[in-house]
Amino acid sequence: MTGWQQRTAATLLAWLAMTLLGATSPAQTYRLDETRSTVAARVAFFGIASKTARFPRLSGSIALSPDRLDTLDLIVELDARALTAPDPVTLERLRGPAFFDVARYPQVRFAGRRMTMTSPVTATVEGELTARGVTQPVALTVSFAQPPARATGTEPIRLSARATINRTAFGMTAWPLIVGRTVTITIDGWLVPA
Repeated sequence: MTGWQQRTAATLLAWLAMTLLGATSPAQTYRLDETRSTVAARVAFFGIASKTARFPRLSGSIALSPDRLDTLDLIVELDARALTAPDPVTLERLRGPAFFDVARYPQVRFAGRRMTMTSPVTATVEGELTARGVTQPVALTVSFAQPPARATGTEPIRLSARATINRTAFGMTAWPLIVGRTVTITIDGWLVPA
């Protein structure tokens, strides 16, 4: 086989591999805009009301490829020391050792690794949530303002997400007759090109 034939064969093999395996565009990287993003956690209180904690100090990033949305690298980190609550007593308890124990565990972290699109603008993101030193699998239900498959890497991405967890799985077992076990986490996220 001549040099020209070898080069032609190599080019054809590379083209065939890209065609069969599906060529992917490079991942687009975004960072979480903390000034426009919010994270809240709501739990039932006495079974007739609820209390909501908010996490105003947050950071994060996401890397995704519009043509391979099933694989992504998503990190969201919350500064638990900065959490807010509707009243001083609740705030003290949430920051204390019975709940977030912020002196020992100052950070709450979600790492998402797999996304399953359920429509052009909705998805489930599977990952792990770490709070109070405990890591558990968690799935986020996500809604995008625009289809992520059309992301250009130059415009912001807006999304909302929701997850439900059992607080006792993270060692937050105090006041079981007063505070509900189920915690609903909501995220309103603005992601800007990094």
